[in-house]
Amino acid sequence: MQNHLSQRISCPHCGHHIHITLDASDGDQDYFEDCSACCNPIHFNMHIDYANSKVELHIDSDDEQIF
Repeated sequence: MQNHLSQRISCPHCGHHIHITLDASDGDQDYFEDCSACCNPIHFNMHIDYANSKVELHIDSDDEQIF
């Protein structure tokens, strides 16, 4: 499996297309990065599936609240 992967995503806030590079060498990751167009935070949750040599990336706006 490659350690660095390029991916094009859409911002969940404004729909702007963003090119990102994922670093799979650090294992599973959960982080926030601001959209370059609207400056709102994007929540990235990356899971490495070593058994199937896949990287799963889940993206959301993280503005959902549980009461």
